[in-house]
Amino acid sequence: MIVGGDARRGVVSAASYEARAFGVRSAMPMFEARRRCPNGVFLPGRMGRYAEISREVMTCLEEFSPLVEQVSIDEAYVDLTGTGNVLGEPEHAALAMKSRIRERTSLTCSVGVSTTKLLAKVASDMRKPDGLTVVAPAEIVSFLASLPIAKVPGIGAKSGEELSKLGVRFAGDLARFAPGLLAERFGKYGEWLAEVALGGADAPVEPYTAPKSVSAEDTLPEDTDDERVLARALLEQSERVGRRLREEGFRGRTVTLKIKHKDFRQVTRSVTLPEPTQLGETIYLEARKLLAVYSLRSKVRLVGVGVSNLEPDDSAEQLALFGGRERAAEKWGRIERAADEIARRFGSGALRRGSLAEKDERAGPPRRGHERNRL
Repeated sequence: MIVGGDARRGVVSAASYEARAFGVRSAMPMFEARRRCPNGVFLPGRMGRYAEISREVMTCLEEFSPLVEQVSIDEAYVDLTGTGNVLGEPEHAALAMKSRIRERTSLTCSVGVSTTKLLAKVASDMRKPDGLTVVAPAEIVSFLASLPIAKVPGIGAKSGEELSKLGVRFAGDLARFAPGLLAERFGKYGEWLAEVALGGADAPVEPYTAPKSVSAEDTLPEDTDDERVLARALLEQSERVGRRLREEGFRGRTVTLKIKHKDFRQVTRSVTLPEPTQLGETIYLEARKLLAVYSLRSKVRLVGVGVSNLEPDDSAEQLALFGGRERAAEKWGRIERAADEIARRFGSGALRRGSLAEKDERAGPPRRGHERNRL
């Protein structure tokens, strides 16, 4: 089974283990997946359903500890410190988590138990798809000694090559080098490598981490250099980004336009605003300006917009005291907040701009990309 976008333009989001045996993997073009696995079952993604189940899984985890840090739609860290009298040994608590998640969602999950986030993450990948791996404190040195360096999250192919030149094949090999030497050779990355040698930093599990940015992007049905098509995509994306900012209580100062050309060359252009915003209209107008000054020398396959440099929305603005532009923004903000309420009551498709509701036969509906980016 392969889940992903359409066969002509889409990529694989996920593949079952049976499909992976044919060489199918995430981010592979769907046409290539069909070539490698012609008898596979190909299905579109259902992000709404995935988000619903994700919330149910996180609720299960929160019943074991208040310290749950969600890091993706299907991954989280749980701090069990101090729960022994209630839950027993961590291994028993992990088994209970797996059981509860299966009862509530019919899903299996893999769990890693150890003393740091890094070790727990690595351990969780050891016995997929329904495994449980415990790395006790007394086992950390031997575990690292047998852990291939490429299995450590954060060590890619390029850094792996550089480490292999130093004779580093396993994570435990890093312990042979003084922290200062690693820092001298690799800079800040070397300081992190020194922590890996000890099993990773003792970073706390943080139940909530404020987003660094909110973004939306879409792969277009066809490569295009028609600015009207790109503008429509940017308008729809800007509204999505603005709504997410308002939902989560943030405003942002920096608007970024993202373009990926047909040859997969990717460029970004950014502008920093004098005042932070959470309005889709403002985000769209700034993205359009960035697009207007960017010289399109080849067709585009993906376009996106994001807002960063975020700060909490304290709703303490007094825009009406200032000029006409500020008053116009205040009025537009009321319009968008009213649209938010309609969307909450009747669904996201209940209210649309006329320009977005019109059928564009050239562009068709774009594939929706990730709306949120946590760094």
